[in-house]
Amino acid sequence: MSTRVPPGQRVTQKWPVLHYGSIPRFDPERWDFRIFGEVEEPIRLTYHEFLALPKTTVTCDIHCVTRWSKLGVTFEGVATRTVLGLVRIKPTARFAMVHAEQGYETNLPLSYLLEDDALFAYRADGQDLAPEHGWPLRLVVPRLYFWKSAKWVRGLELMAQDRPGFWERNGYHIRGDPWQEERYSEP
Repeated sequence: MSTRVPPGQRVTQKWPVLHYGSIPRFDPERWDFRIFGEVEEPIRLTYHEFLALPKTTVTCDIHCVTRWSKLGVTFEGVATRTVLGLVRIKPTARFAMVHAEQGYETNLPLSYLLEDDALFAYRADGQDLAPEHGWPLRLVVPRLYFWKSAKWVRGLELMAQDRPGFWERNGYHIRGDPWQEERYSEP
């Protein structure tokens, strides 16, 4: 187990609920998902179009910056690579800003979204995600601290240059690698 738990983390059986702000309301008729920025042609998917994309399942460990880790969570959804395959990405794209409800956003290198274990999840451990855990759609990037796995996702902006998202502007590390304990930005 020690090879699965980053330094400074403790294992929990629970899935603590942490987020900033209230839980947004979901209306499937108004919900959409956009990919824009460093792409040849931006696209917009409705909720039903998004759900019709090929599905995948990933079992992974998740690690929170607040020092808990939950092992062996099974997520179901759509691989981020599948979603990105819907657009022609410009060669200048190196980063992504994940846009979510209520103006929340988080940044990450585009390469993390192209990994086999990254997905847009709508189910966890055989059940629909609870609203407090990001339903109807949550990004899951197990290689990074879980704040990078934004809840209530609504789109991706591909970027040539990195820029900090919400938590990164408020003192969290720009990258967030749990194995390097990249919790907070340098003083």
